Amino acid sequence: MYKKNIYTVLENKRIAKNIFYMALEGDTSFITAPGQFINIEIEGFYLRRPISVCDFYNDKIIIIYKVVGAGTKAMSTMGVGTKLDILTGLGNGFTVKDESKNPLVIGGGVGVPPMYGLTKFLVKKGISPKIILGFNSKEDVFFEKEFKKFGCEVYITTNDGSYGTKGFVTDVIEKLLNYDYFYACGPIPMLRAVSNVTNCSGQLSFEERMGCGFGACMGCSCDTLTGYKRVCKEGPVWLKEEIKW
Repeated sequence: MYKKNIYTVLENKRIAKNIFYMALEGDTSFITAPGQFINIEIEGFYLRRPISVCDFYNDKIIIIYKVVGAGTKAMSTMGVGTKLDILTGLGNGFTVKDESKNPLVIGGGVGVPPMYGLTKFLVKKGISPKIILGFNSKEDVFFEKEFKKFGCEVYITTNDGSYGTKGFVTDVIEKLLNYDYFYACGPIPMLRAVSNVTNCSGQLSFEERMGCGFGACMGCSCDTLTGYKRVCKEGPVWLKEEIKW
């Protein structure tokens, strides 16, 4: 179930190359799990913009988004006090596996933000995951310090080797032996690679272009073992074993 409401921009700032941090004030009661997303109406644009929730608490929602087109460019210019029409509580989010004691939390690019909220949730439950964050280059890296504040081991990879480990998140995964589960969010090629290289079960959160964002169309379908399912409605999170690559 989702909720439509009006939210107020409290903060909107650039934190990395084309990456912006936005804090919103409003009702968070319909956000029930890390990994869910919101859908933002932007004046002058027909389609809403789906953005994953980085964190939520009390009456605050934190999102981190990348400027990739006219819609997100317009978002980046919004000032404090801007009122936004937003749908919240969308998607199924991550299900925490309590019996897992040594999980991996893996994020790539704009797939990193929801992994922050998930890590916060895991740490509160007494689970200390290893964090692997992948970026293209040093100028794209964000939230490294924020993840380290949880007291977890944090590994950074960059495709060009300008910071951290040169390569992909899978290059770090292959060196880690004592993990028993994983949670991952990022572009589909990364999720496919993570699924192939991991030696255990896990959950994959898909990034996909969405038409409506709440299940009214089939524009964001994903092929699963039980047929095509909507990323915005039945997803964005599925078990590794459910996906047909």
